[in-house]
Amino acid sequence: MLTAELFSALVAFAFVSSITPGPNNLMLMTSGTNFGFVRTIPHMLGVSIGFTLMIVLVGAGLAKVFEVYPLAHQILKYASCAYLIWLAWKIATSAPPGAKKGEPAKTRPMTFVQAALFQWVNPKAWTMALTAVSAYTLPTDPVMSLLIVAAVFGAINLPSVGSWTLLGTQLRRFLNDPIRLRVFNVTMALILVATIHPILFEAPH
Repeated sequence: MLTAELFSALVAFAFVSSITPGPNNLMLMTSGTNFGFVRTIPHMLGVSIGFTLMIVLVGAGLAKVFEVYPLAHQILKYASCAYLIWLAWKIATSAPPGAKKGEPAKTRPMTFVQAALFQWVNPKAWTMALTAVSAYTLPTDPVMSLLIVAAVFGAINLPSVGSWTLLGTQLRRFLNDPIRLRVFNVTMALILVATIHPILFEAPH
């Protein structure tokens, strides 16, 4: 079993890594601004449940694949960056829902499945999962410690990502003007692109 000190460190790591800005939180804040809290709930659940499942699968041995085939990690990294750029473009060019009377919305919130699958191309999620598994699971009790790590992240991640969605809904009142909303979306897209830099140019380990 995890000691009290190790468990406390795990909780702190889960909170800090879940609450700080990253692709998931930036996209959830943008979704909360554009679509509201209720319509973003499937996106939030997809992030939280999808990431919890990711920890379990990474801990079950997927990390070993990258040790045996390091090229697979490189391919995933560049594919993830390309996907983030595409998402940034979609955010920057999205039109406000119902911008013109009678005109259907050109965008819609991310679904539960889309958000869950996104974790596998989210560089921050990979970093969090690999760090959590390597730092907080015990070789003497791998299964139970892995389940504890996954449960802690599952419990902390949902309210953390929910706070970003809530922040987005509060900004919605200020961004009810289409021009201000466009500026916000473009700004969020640029910040999302900026998160790619440390991924591509990280110092070698």
